[in-house]
Amino acid sequence: MRLLLQRVTRAEVRRADGPDAGEVVGRIGRGLLVLVGVAPDDGADEVAWAAAKLLGLRVFADEAGKMNLDVVAANGGLLVVSQFTLYGDTGRGRRPGFSAAAPPDDAERVYLELVERLRGADVPVATGAFGRAMHVELVGDGPVTLWLDSADR
Repeated sequence: MRLLLQRVTRAEVRRADGPDAGEVVGRIGRGLLVLVGVAPDDGADEVAWAAAKLLGLRVFADEAGKMNLDVVAANGGLLVVSQFTLYGDTGRGRRPGFSAAAPPDDAERVYLELVERLRGADVPVATGAFGRAMHVELVGDGPVTLWLDSADR
């Protein structure tokens, strides 16, 4: 599982196509925008790892200005958006290949497991629209951007 997270002062996701284009499907104030890519072999272990990392990373400033607070302690939220392109392979040619990403049905199952696990914590969780074209808008805070990969744990 791959996660690209950005600390934000606000973020939202809108549907980009169809009759409901422009509809806001997820929105947070201060918190973390988390783009989630799922690999074919990802399952419960990767979900548990990702949830623990996202809830425990101390990337918010305390009263002294040091990054000592996690998203819960900072009273932040999580906006979790599926992003199969995190497994894009640009090694050959000019068009990325996505064969390293999980098939959509498997990816959606793992993505939803992660969202449910996060919702079990004491933090607001919003999502994007799985499998749909989306417009993601954010105001970065810092900026603080981190790359997490379950293969590196």
